[in-house]
Amino acid sequence: MNAVIATPDTDLYARSIAASKAAHWDIDADVIRGRDFDLSRPFLPDSLSLAGDFTTLTEAERRLVSQVQGRTYANIFGLVERFITAKLLEVGHEYSLGDQNALEALVRFSEEELKHQALFRRINRMMGAVMPPGYRFDIDPDEVARVVLGKSTWAVLALTLHIELFVQNHYRQSIRAQSELSELFKDVFLFHWKDECQHVVLDELELRRHDATVTGAQRDAAVEDFLALVGAVDGILQVQARADAAYFGNICGRRIPADEAVKLEEQFLKAYRWQYLFSGASHPRFQSILFGLITREQRSRIEAALSALQRLPA
Repeated sequence: MNAVIATPDTDLYARSIAASKAAHWDIDADVIRGRDFDLSRPFLPDSLSLAGDFTTLTEAERRLVSQVQGRTYANIFGLVERFITAKLLEVGHEYSLGDQNALEALVRFSEEELKHQALFRRINRMMGAVMPPGYRFDIDPDEVARVVLGKSTWAVLALTLHIELFVQNHYRQSIRAQSELSELFKDVFLFHWKDECQHVVLDELELRRHDATVTGAQRDAAVEDFLALVGAVDGILQVQARADAAYFGNICGRRIPADEAVKLEEQFLKAYRWQYLFSGASHPRFQSILFGLITREQRSRIEAALSALQRLPA
């Protein structure tokens, strides 16, 4: 019988397995704990919702903005973790007859992402039970996943690393110290963050491993794929910013003038671009990893594309 071949990083995969086991949590026993969402508290902090930029709104209306954005946060993560799970299962298959530590680590990663999807579906339903009717999230996670998975593995792994690093930023820099937030939503962030801390290690391992297998021309094409995915994410954010601004206008308890409605949509989009694009793209570790794999010219293309999004009307 042939021996199972271990990768040079097998010890890192083994440590990831141990950390995953130590951090294991249950949706009901650890996160929900019989609680409901309290609408007297914001769901997202000002540093994520950018509520301070909604200058035409009262304090109560800005709290409502954070709650609308919080529900969208749950739906966006339910969406992105659909394609992350599918890609990691695909990547893990490569280890089926090889490094079993790597295989187990990626299987556990996939199981945790499935649990995250279940968590975010659950809290979306819970928020729907206490918030006024009319909220819409009409983007099909499976259709988005099909588009994303049609791009190169390099691009999908780079996008996955970006997403899971900004989760860390959101918790450590914006959520952890905020005493006024919904306690339930803070725990959602806490337990999600616990898993993503381990996932980032695997994201980096898999991106570097895959990068070593591609040619210069393939990597250049993958950079274009990555930019296309960034543009696709921005398209989703534009759609949802319009939907959420309209929902807010319908439930805030007053008539929103047309010029203010336009401004509110711009402010929602600005907040969403910060949450899902720029907070990850500016993460020092993301820049260190990604820019260490590509040429200066490729880096310039990525930076130019992000700068162009920042200059677009928000």
